[in-house]
Amino acid sequence: MSNSTPTLKRTLNARLLWGLGVGYVISGMYFGWNLGLEQGGTLGLAIATAFIILMYLCFTFSYTELACAIPKAGGAFDYAGRALGKDWGFITGMAQLIEFVFAPPAIAFAIGAYFNLFFPQFSIFSIAVFVYLLFTALNIYGVKAAARFELIITILAVGELLLFAGVTLPSFSPEKFQMNALPNGWEGILAAIPFAIWFFLGIEGVANVAEETVNPQKTILKGFGSAILTLVLLCILTFTSAVGVAGWEAIVYTADGQTSDSPLPLALAYVVADNNVLYHMLITVGLLGLVASFHGLILAAGRASFEMGRVGLAPSFLGLIHRRFQTPAWALVVNMFIGIATLYLGDTQEIIKLSVFGALTLYIISMISFIRLRRREPALERPFRAPFYPFAPIAALAIALISLIAMTVYNFKLAVIYGSVLAGAYIIYRIIPQSTSKT
Repeated sequence: MSNSTPTLKRTLNARLLWGLGVGYVISGMYFGWNLGLEQGGTLGLAIATAFIILMYLCFTFSYTELACAIPKAGGAFDYAGRALGKDWGFITGMAQLIEFVFAPPAIAFAIGAYFNLFFPQFSIFSIAVFVYLLFTALNIYGVKAAARFELIITILAVGELLLFAGVTLPSFSPEKFQMNALPNGWEGILAAIPFAIWFFLGIEGVANVAEETVNPQKTILKGFGSAILTLVLLCILTFTSAVGVAGWEAIVYTADGQTSDSPLPLALAYVVADNNVLYHMLITVGLLGLVASFHGLILAAGRASFEMGRVGLAPSFLGLIHRRFQTPAWALVVNMFIGIATLYLGDTQEIIKLSVFGALTLYIISMISFIRLRRREPALERPFRAPFYPFAPIAALAIALISLIAMTVYNFKLAVIYGSVLAGAYIIYRIIPQSTSKT
């Protein structure tokens, strides 16, 4: 490996970016979001999701402007560093790493649970470790191969969601949909926020492959924009069709009263028998949605770690590029080991929330950076300018701030852990001489 001669290859087009953007996120349609129903019920999660959709629409188009103007692999880390200085750049980079590095273990657990149904002789943990090894190797092999694989499985996963909606919507019941709609009162809306965010968490990872995108100024806009619109439509469709079959409790609790990470199979069981060919086909194809997000987030996390290593704000070996494959191999391997270690935590809800804390921090600092760059660098070349300025970034910033406060109130212990990780990393960053930061 070398940190001088090799460079990241520009091979990604708009179609591949759409596959990555949707693929990063689509597992959120398959699991995790239903746990918010336990907190807020149908109405509570629906209201939380409506605000989160508004936040992501405003955020995505503002973030697209940043990605087109500053097409660097670090994404938000690079934008914050330019707008607010290295210290805030480091904090944003750490928040981004927490989001991208801790989301995959939650998805790996879900993949392991799916495979365990078919191969009970293998433990969920061993399956999760295997998929980490497999998809890390694929990402090391090459970004174009990884992106093409992502596109294929994303298309299949989107098709599965459309098929699921087609099968369940004829059984939609307005009465069941509205049943026990707000079980914990209005406070349930705030408690449901992290699970509403899980519907879309990771979409910003598209910006992290900007350096590997052909003509990024045009391609990112097409890929990013089409991805977020696709995800909004899938979110509304999946939420409505899954809850409307038998009510929200039917897709949260299993027969023994335990919470489930598999809401779609639970909803489908009310429509077709579990020995039906269609049922097994949907469950099998549904696994691809989890694989798409797992694989895509590994790719994005590798680029985020690579950029921090390249500029000297993390161990410099993370910034090395594999001479043959021209990918950030060391960053991918280190992230894999962190992810496997996280699997020992064994609590999907807590891992999801930790990842959401990182995402919200990234969104807040990114929107502040966006507004500051508009004011400080009006002459910066912006091939795409976000519409509805300053309303859009201010709306995204406000909703993200409220969401972060709500998450802190309802998950105080986890917020302390998250804050301690950020503070500890920042102290180490300030203490250790930044001799490599000139690169």
